[in-house]
Amino acid sequence: MKKTSLFTVHQALGAKLAPFGGFEMPIQYSSVTKEHLAVRNSLGVFDVSHMGEFMVEGKNAYALLQYVCSNDISKLKPGKAQYNCFPNGEGGIVDDLIVYQLQEEKYLLVVNASNIEKDWAWLQKHNANFKAQLEDQSDDTALLAIQGPKALEAMQHLTAIDLKALPYYAHQSGEFAGHSDVLIATTGYTGSGGIEIYFHKKHATDIWEKVLSAGASYEIVPVGLAARDTLRLEMGYCLYGHEINDTTSPIAAGLGWITKPATHCIDAENLAHQKKEGTPQKLVGLLMEDRGIPRAEYTVVDQNDQSIGVLTSGTQSPLLKKGVGLAYINREHAAIGTTIFVKIREKSCAAKIVSLPFIKP
Repeated sequence: MKKTSLFTVHQALGAKLAPFGGFEMPIQYSSVTKEHLAVRNSLGVFDVSHMGEFMVEGKNAYALLQYVCSNDISKLKPGKAQYNCFPNGEGGIVDDLIVYQLQEEKYLLVVNASNIEKDWAWLQKHNANFKAQLEDQSDDTALLAIQGPKALEAMQHLTAIDLKALPYYAHQSGEFAGHSDVLIATTGYTGSGGIEIYFHKKHATDIWEKVLSAGASYEIVPVGLAARDTLRLEMGYCLYGHEINDTTSPIAAGLGWITKPATHCIDAENLAHQKKEGTPQKLVGLLMEDRGIPRAEYTVVDQNDQSIGVLTSGTQSPLLKKGVGLAYINREHAAIGTTIFVKIREKSCAAKIVSLPFIKP
């Protein structure tokens, strides 16, 4: 298993470690609920250095990305970021990612850890027709997500960049915690605001310690991947390997808003058809009415006990104190307000289809 530059720090903090995306990662430090609520109410810091980072440069960088990405890259400009996915040409998704435009002809792509090799091969394959400059910087890059409503205030004295002046999904490079050339981005996957910072891994321990020190008076806590999962699930965000994969349609997954076939991206004709005609199933949010915690791969049935779908993710929401889940449901049963049933230990437990996100931080 690979390890991030902060592995020994996580060990010293007593983190529960487990394999994730090819890395041995901190799953939790104290309790999932405590870490989750810290991010919702104040702030927490995640080591997400397992993520992959690719640099795409040159006069053909834009053309390459406009072709391989689902979203409209022309809407980007230096200093902005964009959520995206790679359509695979067969109706599915290679990966979801964030694209940062750093300069006029320079982009940073941030991809999922488990897909680094696959994504790199995918980019190289299609770059044969574009000849952009590609560089995999994953092994040298550390990434911390500092998330929560107090994150910007707590981190402000570590940088001269006015964090509150940065719009959502924006970024700026500069000095942070005494280190130059740190990319500070108002991105994240928790729904509670904050920043993500990218820097060379050799500075990881020093920056981690300074972040914890800066957030001490705000009761900052280190947060593991288990709470990262419950946080994104409360927001209804897709997770690769659960809601999206090589066989799931971005349209069925509710990602039509980042899918722009008019750009002539890969699979454009098929995606345009799906946007117009719909898909047999769609991803919905389920809020449990009966007691019970929905889990991935649990079956969803109608009032006649007929299978109509399957859970992709589920948990007990720390804020709602109820079970919540995401599921692919047959389109005719997927209307908001519909009562359906989740099979939990052979018992049919009532749930209602609700609009996403489950909570509004």
